[in-house]
Amino acid sequence: MKQLLLVFIGGGVGSSLRYWISKYLNSTETGIPYGTFAANIIGSFIIGIVLGLALKNSSVSQNTVLLVATGFCGGFTTFSTFAYENHIFLKSGDFLSFALYTLASFVIGFAAVFAGMYLVKFI
Repeated sequence: MKQLLLVFIGGGVGSSLRYWISKYLNSTETGIPYGTFAANIIGSFIIGIVLGLALKNSSVSQNTVLLVATGFCGGFTTFSTFAYENHIFLKSGDFLSFALYTLASFVIGFAAVFAGMYLVKFI
């Protein structure tokens, strides 16, 4: 039950922070979802750090991983909003934004995870 509560708390904090970032960074003029992109990249970097630390250092508890990686990062990042925003690009015929947003999200997201895990080597 404690583990479920940790995921619940982390997810609530992550989701609330993502909402705030999206509210202030998503562009209503251009329709470009800067907030969602930023949340997904930051969350990818954080999960890289947390899981890198967990692999490197046995003092990082399973509860910390559940709270931060599963809960916070799971709530903070969002695939469903990413998919919806891409649907909007396709529906409006904005294939360039669709391609750039999708490609940048995947490439930079993976790079952020790897960068976070790499950074842990120096901690």
